[in-house]
Amino acid sequence: MVKTKGAAGAAVKQRAKSRPAGEAGEAPLPAPPEKGKGRPGRKRKLCTVQDEKAEEPPLPLGPLESCSLDLGGQRERWVKFQKRQSLTCEGAAKLLLDTFEYQGLVKHTGGCHCGAVRFEVWASADLNVFECNCSICKKKQNRHFIVPASRFKLLKGAENITTYTFNTHKAQHTFCKSCGVQSFYTPRSNPDGYGIAPHCLDEGSVRSIVIQEFNGNEWEKAIKEQKNVQSKPKE
Repeated sequence: MVKTKGAAGAAVKQRAKSRPAGEAGEAPLPAPPEKGKGRPGRKRKLCTVQDEKAEEPPLPLGPLESCSLDLGGQRERWVKFQKRQSLTCEGAAKLLLDTFEYQGLVKHTGGCHCGAVRFEVWASADLNVFECNCSICKKKQNRHFIVPASRFKLLKGAENITTYTFNTHKAQHTFCKSCGVQSFYTPRSNPDGYGIAPHCLDEGSVRSIVIQEFNGNEWEKAIKEQKNVQSKPKE
């Protein structure tokens, strides 16, 4: 900035003082506040090197108001993590559960042929698949691995699923009513779980498949002899 001297300089200073706020031109720089005083109606904070090195102020705890967890000293870290990952309290809890509850498992995704039905399931990368020879499984080549209901999530297509039952009506043979593909169903052996068709999974998550025959034609006898049909899926 060019400095002016004498009367000319005084005139410039006088015009700067009388210029209304918002008028075109360079606004005058505010004078630093006197010690112990500030500009009325406005607070200014003078930044120092010490301020820059200071720790960040605690984040507000609003997102956890509805969370009943007693997080103690980890509460602030939890809030920061939620904000950084854009997660709700439920979303953060799900991520934590998926990571530790499903250790050793991988998340598979899959669905029917037309794409109307999509799901995700947590299971081993090495699948133990049952091949049943009962009347319906033989006709539709029903190879499947079984998981507890807690490890299965239907992503979309609930309204596009229809169910067929017969005989004891315990098995729920669900399939897409658009393309007819059964990508999962509720087996008679595990009514609280799901039988997943490995050939309906997306590529890339399965490492190996071991097929075990199940004599569904003599279901009562087979279920007693092959105890892993009901126990292994829950491991």
